[in-house]
Amino acid sequence: MLTKDKIIEKLKTVEDPELHINIVDLGLIYKVEVNKTGKVTILMTLTSPGCPLSFLFNDMVTDAVKEIKGAKEVKINLTFDPPWDVSKMSEGAKVELGWLG
Repeated sequence: MLTKDKIIEKLKTVEDPELHINIVDLGLIYKVEVNKTGKVTILMTLTSPGCPLSFLFNDMVTDAVKEIKGAKEVKINLTFDPPWDVSKMSEGAKVELGWLG
């Protein structure tokens, strides 16, 4: 069965191409919704509105989610409200970047 938890786990395999940390631990995923027909809607952000590699995220996220059995359609809504900041990152991501001991 397609679940929000399965989608989030799969999204942990999608890395930011510049930071090389997964988009879940970076705090880029704000919301994941799944309906009974297999449509997945993801509300996400980027580290900045001017992210030079933003065009890659739609395909990377869509391709990853569609690998999950039952995912028929993926819609990504990009938002900058609230804006991303480092407080949204997991402790593991901060450690990986050397921001925490």
